[in-house]
Amino acid sequence: MDAPLSQLVERARRRDERAWAELVSRHAGLVWSVARAHRLGEADAADVAQATWMTLLEHIHDVREPAAVGGWIATAARRECLRVLRRRERVVISAEAPERADDAAELDARLLTSERDRALWAAFRRLGSRDQALLRMLTADPAPSYEEIGAALGMPIGSIGPTRARALERLRRQLDAQVA
Repeated sequence: MDAPLSQLVERARRRDERAWAELVSRHAGLVWSVARAHRLGEADAADVAQATWMTLLEHIHDVREPAAVGGWIATAARRECLRVLRRRERVVISAEAPERADDAAELDARLLTSERDRALWAAFRRLGSRDQALLRMLTADPAPSYEEIGAALGMPIGSIGPTRARALERLRRQLDAQVA
């Protein structure tokens, strides 16, 4: 169960089912966090995960550094996310009927929450793509490990916390600038 990655990859190349199961088990959270970092819904994220594992299956012999297979998997997942986003149509269909507000306080609360959320997302979109990706991964559910985040973003594990703090500070400044 705790075999080094290089051994798992070698065994997977020989079609060892246990090695495949272990590779998937170790890296499933990484694949899902990459998909969530690209703001994919549940169904699209599942498609990305399936396509990523198929890509690894088809190209396992092309992995040059078996010990760094996590980075390879993260890159494959990112590429698949971009394919999904390119194919996605930007049509939003709403069949919701207008709601009746029986309670003015409830309506006020919903409006304030909606306004706050719009301001937050507008500030978030003004952040750099690296800050956005890091913050999305840190808030993903299930939360990826720092090792998985580092592999997905090409970032040393020790710099994730300080980078997160700087990204949040930039987000706060964006929000303050909106209010002013």
